[in-house]
Amino acid sequence: NTLKKESLSIGKSAYQLLYFGQFKDSLNLAKLAISLNDKDEKLWLILAEAQIANQLNKKAIKSLEAGKKINPKMSEIYFAESSIYLSQKQYNKAKKAIKEGLTIQPQNPNAVFQLGNIYLIEKKYNKALQTFDEAIELRKDFWQAINNKGLAYYELEKIELAIQSFKLAINLEENAEPLLGLAVSILNKDKNKAIQFTKKALLQNPKYVSNSYREEQLWGVKIQKST
Repeated sequence: NTLKKESLSIGKSAYQLLYFGQFKDSLNLAKLAISLNDKDEKLWLILAEAQIANQLNKKAIKSLEAGKKINPKMSEIYFAESSIYLSQKQYNKAKKAIKEGLTIQPQNPNAVFQLGNIYLIEKKYNKALQTFDEAIELRKDFWQAINNKGLAYYELEKIELAIQSFKLAINLEENAEPLLGLAVSILNKDKNKAIQFTKKALLQNPKYVSNSYREEQLWGVKIQKST
């Protein structure tokens, strides 16, 4: 029992180091915690997250499998798994993992949002919109989901609805992404305002100048071309 307590305390420290960006140290502590107690799914999850941070994705998948064997009803394991598959562009596996997690914990807005993002990547825009709405239903001020609805509407050439979404997102959080999205969407209506919003967006986050950065933020072909 003392060993178990000790392992959980070490696991907690590993998690804190992870949070502060000390990935190597976090991994070493997480390994130590598991060596003291390999019967706790939470420790396997912490180890997996430390492995993900150190880009040891294959090992992380194995740790998550070990955690799953102990407790197949821990939703975070599936969500962590989906984030690995997402980074490897294995969208079907990512989707499957998220859906499994959501059967256990359906009220998780971030997971629902992530599922919407996969539909966005797959160009299933109506499905994406429906899923983002579900995320917003769970968290009313979820500006990222509202913003991404704008991205989906733009690809469907529903520009008015895209404008509405970007404006709503800006009301919640004056972030560079909806500012630039709005600028692009109103370009044909009001060039001066579009330039104003673009300047504001790029001052806040100059990375949005880059085509590949916008692509990472899931900007589709049509809105990229207009930008």
